[in-house]
Amino acid sequence: MRKITNFHSLLYFLTFTAAVLVLSDQTNAQTEKQFHLSLSTQDLTVLVGETENFDLIFRGLLNESAKVQFYDQHDGLIDVIPRVVDLKLSDQPNTEILYPIRVEGLHPGHLEVTSNYTIASSTLKTENLFLRITVAISEIIIYVSIVVGWIYFVAWSVSFYPQIYYNFQRKSVVGLNFDFLALNIVGFVMYSVFNTALFWNSGIQAEYFERFPRGLNPVLVNDVVFSLHAAFATLVTIGQCFIYERAEQRVSMVARGILGIFAVVVVVCAILAATNVFHWLDFLYACSYIKLTITLIKYVPQALMNYRRKSTVGWSIGNILLDFVGGILSMLQMMLNAYNYDDWDSIFGDPTKFGLGLFSVCFDIVFIIQHYVLYRDRHSGLKENSSNLEKLIADKDKLEVVP
Repeated sequence: MRKITNFHSLLYFLTFTAAVLVLSDQTNAQTEKQFHLSLSTQDLTVLVGETENFDLIFRGLLNESAKVQFYDQHDGLIDVIPRVVDLKLSDQPNTEILYPIRVEGLHPGHLEVTSNYTIASSTLKTENLFLRITVAISEIIIYVSIVVGWIYFVAWSVSFYPQIYYNFQRKSVVGLNFDFLALNIVGFVMYSVFNTALFWNSGIQAEYFERFPRGLNPVLVNDVVFSLHAAFATLVTIGQCFIYERAEQRVSMVARGILGIFAVVVVVCAILAATNVFHWLDFLYACSYIKLTITLIKYVPQALMNYRRKSTVGWSIGNILLDFVGGILSMLQMMLNAYNYDDWDSIFGDPTKFGLGLFSVCFDIVFIIQHYVLYRDRHSGLKENSSNLEKLIADKDKLEVVP
């Protein structure tokens, strides 16, 4: 009987303890639901030596002492004043109280300010109560960077049209490498898929913010516009290849093999995403990696073609000059931002974007040298008789040498 009694006592004790814990959790949950904390902004830019303000916003009931404390991700960049905020008691459910917080910039950089709050001797984390802060050296550099960004956006967007006009003017695409076009359209389609999905698809956005809960959507509206416009302009150029003189030009077997590999990667990744082996966000990243790879190799066929022909006829130098300007300004913007925010790791720590821009600019320099130095006699390509316009120019040259 004693064993049975002890067993019942133990069972009663465990039941009582569980009930107390449940009631305690419910009480804490009810206490948490009685008020809500938020910030007036979650992104703030402050200059070194200056201050900016934001508000801690309290709404609801509070019948116990509580305080909110802020923590810096990196020391020495900012000073938060006050760092600890004592919340006032409130007995009205619709009460709203603003607590002004001052941020002073000490050193350029990027950081997050996180927080937790203490109530009834319990410290609780606040997942959504955080602030992304950028500390800059100069406001002028911020605006210069914005202007530079828009200039290179326009330069890159317009850069497609000199080639289109040049083809129209000559009624020929002889000299324009088809491998370049094939790689270019696939690259921009992949880029468009990535941008449009991450910009417009709420499911993809939810996956992204689940993976990066405090991140910002990396795709902006100008990214979407640029990629879609680039794909459209490239399609127009490809369409010209079907209606204008193209001689014996076609997409090479090497390029077809590379595009075949890309197609297999896209199909496999799509199947894996559709079968929930990995997320659709990973599929989009695969598309972006294909775009990066194409950016590295797409200019090689055209440069080799110019070298073999010893001519740049058919390849618009206007396209290259605008691309060169855009590439230089893109790297300039990165350098300005790295200096202004003391964020050189964005260039040297993760050199992908800067390296791709530099790689494209180097190829632009190659094309400029080919056009203006190595093959200055651009009419050397006219012996191919690739268009009526070229024939007329050649005939004119012959007449000029007759005494």
